Amino acid sequence: MHCASLGTKLTGWIPGPGEHHPNIQGWLDESGLKWLERTSLSKVDPHILSAFTERWHPETSSFHMSFGEMTITLDDVACLLHIPVRGIFYTPVPVSMEEGAALATELLGVPYDCAAWAYLLLLVGCTILTDKSYTRVNAKWLPMFRDLSTLNKFSWASAALVCLYDNMNDASMFTTHALAGYPTLLQCWIHEYFPTLGRRGEFVHRCDDMGYPRAMRWVYKQGKTKFPAYRPIMDALTPSDVIWRPFEGHRGSIPSDLITCFSGYLRGCTVVPYLPERCLRQFGFVQYIPPPPPHPAPSYTDIDSLWSGYHTYVDRILQFTRPVRFDAETTADYLSWYYIVSHPILCRPHDGPHGAPPVPEFVPAYAPPEADPVLQDAPPAHAPPSGEQRRMDAIVSALERFIGQVDAGRDDDVFDDIFYALDVSRGDRDID
Repeated sequence: MHCASLGTKLTGWIPGPGEHHPNIQGWLDESGLKWLERTSLSKVDPHILSAFTERWHPETSSFHMSFGEMTITLDDVACLLHIPVRGIFYTPVPVSMEEGAALATELLGVPYDCAAWAYLLLLVGCTILTDKSYTRVNAKWLPMFRDLSTLNKFSWASAALVCLYDNMNDASMFTTHALAGYPTLLQCWIHEYFPTLGRRGEFVHRCDDMGYPRAMRWVYKQGKTKFPAYRPIMDALTPSDVIWRPFEGHRGSIPSDLITCFSGYLRGCTVVPYLPERCLRQFGFVQYIPPPPPHPAPSYTDIDSLWSGYHTYVDRILQFTRPVRFDAETTADYLSWYYIVSHPILCRPHDGPHGAPPVPEFVPAYAPPEADPVLQDAPPAHAPPSGEQRRMDAIVSALERFIGQVDAGRDDDVFDDIFYALDVSRGDRDID
């Protein structure tokens, strides 16, 4: 698969530190996009990107790994690129050649801002909004740059993620042989979460200490593993091969933001589902069986309204879970369900019953919550969950399914006893 990576060209076009005209530098700083000058890899590895794209499912906006789903989240984009998450959405409309020419003439006719406008359009067109033309920026984005003072009001992280999701949706089809979007974003995400995959080099400077985007941590190294060879390697990955929360040391630069747990649709160059409830371990929560993906997509107005009221949708997905006791924790029934609805193992050296691949037995080390004292007769720190713990997990899962089916809320008195039982089973509440 060919990847539309313009990192080398962009490096040649970008002035050095302090070399921008003050007018351009001012608009660049105010836009929230200044770090995109420094985040691109010189090249990307098409083999490892192809291996992940093959596991991408458009209906869930997630990679289907052997141990559950993972995705690139808004928090990942913010930490890797240092572009804003909060803000308004912008969905461009196609423009004719005549309309594009008129817009360009209008914008280039502003004497002090035309250079800044052209440079910022070049910057996003070579990074987060790259398309398969490789050398052009689509004229449909011109209206977004009509007023440079409003650029910092957009959710650029959403725009980047929608563009990448959309291109991975396309690239996951057998007939597609190219990936656009921002391949650097995908490759740096792989480096952060999967330290054993591919070849990677690191800069000497520490991004966490210096306040740099985490994408600047990585440099390109040519890989030796070819695309087909990644299939069995990725089939064999276990939860312990993943760094589930790689950006905890970066919170001094990018604090956690609940809006990144918003569940619904994002809009940019198109509309895509964004479903963090399918990848809760990346946020430090126990993964449960998620509800089916929403369908169909709501109107633009409704999408904007849901985004503005994100607290409701964050609460809806987090009410069924709790913080993990070990990094890859799931409910007792999650993996069995996952292997029924998905096909995450691509290579089959042997089959389970009825031709289905066997469900792997991932038994991570059990660690009690840090706040709870370890009693003298407690199980050893590296013992698997006890039978009692597994029974409690089964009760929690059953209660969560019931609450999800009836769409119960904690503010509904009718379900007080149900939520009381759920909290006691989780250990979040003492027995009255």
